Amino acid sequence: MRTFSQKPADVQKKWVLIDAEGLVVGRLASIVAMRLRGKHKPTYTPHVDDGDNVIVINADKVVFTGRKRANKKYYWHTGHPGGIKERTAAQLLEGRFPERVIEKAVERMIPRGPLGRRQMKNLRVYAGAEHPHEAQQPEVLDVAALNAKNKKVA
Repeated sequence: MRTFSQKPADVQKKWVLIDAEGLVVGRLASIVAMRLRGKHKPTYTPHVDDGDNVIVINADKVVFTGRKRANKKYYWHTGHPGGIKERTAAQLLEGRFPERVIEKAVERMIPRGPLGRRQMKNLRVYAGAEHPHEAQQPEVLDVAALNAKNKKVA
């Protein structure tokens, strides 16, 4: 018996639509990262981009567990001495680009390197309910139904 190794030409990519309203950020991000990498497929090959294209809508309506919304901090550095900056998750979600919360959570679950950067290009995150990918006929993935803990009830 020989080990199966998928060729890049044989990859079958699907389009998946996920509604993030009321979903817990970390649980959503791990499911999206698994889909982007292709680990849900029996043809998974670590060095080939065989994941799906993932569309996430309502990114501004995601929730955090515990006190993470107020206490979780996102850091970056300006490049100047003493230039460390920080924002809380609440500031990001209420700001101009709330989709960055999901993008960063998924990005940190994808391996760094050329393959990881290519896989991240298959992720599209939108703050509202509309998206311009209707022509691709994405199939809807109900993340809340996968596990009761994925959706936080108020």
